Amino acid sequence: MRTLSFGSTGPAVELLQLALNRAGFGPLETDGVFGVRTRSALRRFQGENGLRQDAVAGPVTRQALLPWTTGALSHTVRRGESFWSIARLYGARPEALILANPTLTPENLPVGARITVPLPFEVVPTGIRWCSSLLALVVRGLSARYPFLRSGSIGKSALGKPLWSLEIGSGENRVLYNGTHHANEWITTPLLLRFLEQLCIACADGGSLFGTPAAELLDYARLSLIPCLNPDGMDLVTGELSSGEAYDQARALALNYPRYPFPSGWKANIRGVDLNLQYPAGWEQARANKFAQGIVSPAPADYVGAAPLTAPESRALYDWTRRFDPALVLAYHSQGEVIYWKYLDYQPENAQAIARLFGEASGYAVEDTPYASGFAGYKDWFLQDYDRPGYTVEVGRGVNPLPLTDFDAIYRRNEGILTLGLMVT
Repeated sequence: MRTLSFGSTGPAVELLQLALNRAGFGPLETDGVFGVRTRSALRRFQGENGLRQDAVAGPVTRQALLPWTTGALSHTVRRGESFWSIARLYGARPEALILANPTLTPENLPVGARITVPLPFEVVPTGIRWCSSLLALVVRGLSARYPFLRSGSIGKSALGKPLWSLEIGSGENRVLYNGTHHANEWITTPLLLRFLEQLCIACADGGSLFGTPAAELLDYARLSLIPCLNPDGMDLVTGELSSGEAYDQARALALNYPRYPFPSGWKANIRGVDLNLQYPAGWEQARANKFAQGIVSPAPADYVGAAPLTAPESRALYDWTRRFDPALVLAYHSQGEVIYWKYLDYQPENAQAIARLFGEASGYAVEDTPYASGFAGYKDWFLQDYDRPGYTVEVGRGVNPLPLTDFDAIYRRNEGILTLGLMVT
């Protein structure tokens, strides 16, 4: 993450402001502008934590802020301490400490042991713009709080960023959810991670999602979540990537296609390849369709690439899907409030009935994929090669990127889809 100081802007500043608010040095508006109030709050934080009060968020200050970006801190046990006394010290719940430290006995903590303390707020922020650095911190924080999560990477983006994966559950029913194939549809990343966190909370507390006990869901299903397939593009659209060679190259590509506003109209990966037009399911037809529209070279959107699976991000998801072998997939996008369930004449058993269940749970329409956009997509390939239910879920309406003020309503309409997806096959 870049060093931040007075005058800095972008999602990393929003994250800094959020962290300072969580740490008790606000209230700050999370507007992404490092101004006078943010400078003052950061200087006070530094002073109270024994740091140089230079009001610069460099590596040392970011490390000190880490508990308020990940939602967890590390505490060294002192003589006479227990989970209950440590929880009181930080305003945390004793049950959360017990869950995060499964190898320790609550009544007999060894002096000098390092324990994880989950702080009293949810990890996944939904009111700030996202970037790849925030994504990495959220993965770290969720993994620390919930040791039953399995985190890793299925590959790397064109710029070498991890394509994070998170798994939960031990059941036979394997399902795979993914988001942010398209850069300006990045709202699907916090959507999926919010669901995962709510599932973890319900599991830890003996609660339910959409009327079903979380423990039953996770006994029946095994979920693989790929929250963001396009971290480079997400950084470009949200403004975290706003200078440097990669930015300059993307801007040069955009000049060839002025129909797409820059950077808000950017859907492709950072090299100008549309990741959801990269799968071997009618790729040649997709190419003909897009060439007829004039998209014949790397572009902000709709360029199919030189051949299927040449973009590292699409290749990584293709390979992971092959290894994970899911019974059902959900590919999340963000335009239209519609669920697409077919590709050509591929209609897996029960696929339409499941789509109707999703539609009833969300209020979204259930439709066939339009011919002009019905080739070379991830869902298309999965239906073709696996003959199992696969869906593109288009959340929200308006202009991408959708505003974060829409997030809560979008989440409410999709919690049912995401829950039902774990148990309908």
